[in-house]
Amino acid sequence: METGLKGRVAIVAASSQGIGQATAEALAAEGCRIAMCARNAQTLHAAAQRIQKRHHVEVFAHALDVTDAEAVHRFVDVVVSKFGGIDVCVTNAGGPPAKGFLAASLEDWRNAVDANFMSTVYFAREVIPHMQRRHWGRIITITSITTKQPVADLVLSNAVRAAVVGPVKSLANEFGKDGILVNNVGPGYTATDRLKELAKARSATLGKSEKEISDGWSADAPVKRLGEPREVADAIVWLASERASYVTGQTVLVDGGLYKGL
Repeated sequence: METGLKGRVAIVAASSQGIGQATAEALAAEGCRIAMCARNAQTLHAAAQRIQKRHHVEVFAHALDVTDAEAVHRFVDVVVSKFGGIDVCVTNAGGPPAKGFLAASLEDWRNAVDANFMSTVYFAREVIPHMQRRHWGRIITITSITTKQPVADLVLSNAVRAAVVGPVKSLANEFGKDGILVNNVGPGYTATDRLKELAKARSATLGKSEKEISDGWSADAPVKRLGEPREVADAIVWLASERASYVTGQTVLVDGGLYKGL
């Protein structure tokens, strides 16, 4: 399938591992020039080197904290200087800790808002003017199935991930005239380190083994298995491509049918 992404410039945040890394690799496979960022410099640069070697595209990697607005500003400036513009921006950040409401501190709430909501705002503010100049752009946020259906022990994610849907719809409405499409991808239970952390928390709460917890999640999905990061990445590539040129303001779940609503 021709995606129209060859030569495009794509930023992928929190891309040193998991879904972010899979997304950077999937976009690189389509011929995008990739700008990666994450907090851990060592794992980030190792991932960038693997992607560059495998797909023979330009890859720029820079360690930063997505909750730092000034750091995001500087990163985007460097990417534009290096590549000449920005076409695709995938916003992403590690999920907040698994906690119930009374166990979550006010600091936990502030951190969740900064990482999982404000980081999207920071990136959008920086990349939209560059996309307007090209009259073409794709902003894709990575959130969770919790935007549609709350998950036990994830009160922080349930609240903050859902909040991201508001800016997604608003930006889609405001900037569609500029050729900028804005969408959200909500993974279900996906085999990442984040899911292992949740399984550990559930195990301690319920007195079951982590394998029992994981098997239960698989059983809940109609496809009877966990998702893979590459499967989420494939949906993101489609939304970034010319094949999704009339799709904007949407939340696309990649959850194996886990969401029970209509």
